[in-house]
Amino acid sequence: MAAKPVLVAGATGYVGGRLVPRLLDSGRTVRALVRSSAKLLARPWSGHPGLEIVQADLLDGSAVASAALGCGSAYYLVHSMEPGQGDFAERERRAARNMAAAAAQAGLDRIVYLGGLGDEDSSLSHHLRSRMETARILASEGVPVTHLRAGAILGAGSASFEILRYLVDRLPVMITPRWVHTPCQPIAIRNVLTYLVGCLDCDRTVGQTLDIGGPDVLTYRELMEMYAEEAGLPKRLVIPVPVLTPRLSSYWIHLVTPVHASLARPLAEGLSVPVVCKDNRIRSLIPQHLLSCREAIRMALKPIEQPQVQSSRNGAGLLVPPEWPQEGDAAYAGGTLFESAWRICVRSSAEAVWEPVARIGGDRGWYFGDRLWALRGWMDRLAGGTGLRRGRPDPLVLKVGDALDFWRVVEVDPPRKLLLLAEMKLPGQATLEFRIASAGEGLTELVQISRFQPKGLAGILYWYLLYPVHGWLFRGMLLAMAREAGGTVVGGPEPIRGRSR
Repeated sequence: MAAKPVLVAGATGYVGGRLVPRLLDSGRTVRALVRSSAKLLARPWSGHPGLEIVQADLLDGSAVASAALGCGSAYYLVHSMEPGQGDFAERERRAARNMAAAAAQAGLDRIVYLGGLGDEDSSLSHHLRSRMETARILASEGVPVTHLRAGAILGAGSASFEILRYLVDRLPVMITPRWVHTPCQPIAIRNVLTYLVGCLDCDRTVGQTLDIGGPDVLTYRELMEMYAEEAGLPKRLVIPVPVLTPRLSSYWIHLVTPVHASLARPLAEGLSVPVVCKDNRIRSLIPQHLLSCREAIRMALKPIEQPQVQSSRNGAGLLVPPEWPQEGDAAYAGGTLFESAWRICVRSSAEAVWEPVARIGGDRGWYFGDRLWALRGWMDRLAGGTGLRRGRPDPLVLKVGDALDFWRVVEVDPPRKLLLLAEMKLPGQATLEFRIASAGEGLTELVQISRFQPKGLAGILYWYLLYPVHGWLFRGMLLAMAREAGGTVVGGPEPIRGRSR
């Protein structure tokens, strides 16, 4: 008899979006309960044969009850802190009651709930008190609840980590509240996921409240200093002051980062309360290697590794394009990311337009502003970089891993796409992408996209300083490449709305 599906409420959230593929990889069938199936379909694992998608709002009791029928167990990974949605605590209570009733009606054997650390006393923040109340409500209908209590989760995309990232990246000097001296015990996202999956295999966790945290207890100030070190940033000057209330802190976070004040405020309130594990039983129940805070930050900042590819010249080594946000993550995920994109429409075939793209760099040059490219190469050499001297291995053909002046070929898909990773000296990481697509009726569209993930304030200033030059340069490049393709320009070059966060 096939195992019953595992119901995951909150499958499109930060933790849920990473838990579902882990469950699927373990051979389980997953039923994802989501408010928007379209949002889930953006995830790369949405087509997995072991995944069922059920669209329902947790505030609709009958819809939740229908979603739970036939399942064996459930994960409850729902938070209601959303901009413009009123009292999040009341919404959490209503959603938890519906889930508890649905679980009892469906006869689920357990609910696994991820809540927050903290002692339940008068000093506990409204946010953390609401998380604990949710755990009690989930257990109110008799279904055993495994309540995992976590502090800050360290991982690219989590709200706690992204606030840390933006603040330290953007502010060489920080005027901070007194909570920077509050002790905390963060945990890496991969350790959280291992605990969550492990709960289904460990019956001793049923009905238990278990604290989960990493091996380090440190202050938020120490965490900021550690982030700066791992990000290669100069030491930040942190000046604590007593006048910044959680409300003022949330507005400051809203101003400096893309995280909305309505989300920042409950998080800021929680930062004023020590969140340290007092119960480490789970370490023996579900053993695993716990990443230190430094290891977790390093992994969150680490670029995506590509397979090692041998190049015929100037060995490729490990290709490491920067880690952009995952599909479906919150808009603020991944740190500051700038994008400038231009398009041109040519009366020509995709193959003809691909030819100048494939010949870019080396002796052929960059089609426009070659003196500027040469100057940039000379400056790069002066700074100890590679410069333009490497050229390219073959004047006509590009392969993944090839050195291309001070770029590296990360992806090549003739005649549709070329993606280059910058290896020049930069205050950040940059890619340059060319996309080619049919525009119908014998027309082809060529798009050029520059993306930049700055390192610190210097990187942000670098982007804005060169932004006008980029626009002028890209426009000239696209026109020259269209002429090289032998086609007639019928539209553009024109800018496409880029991103900036």
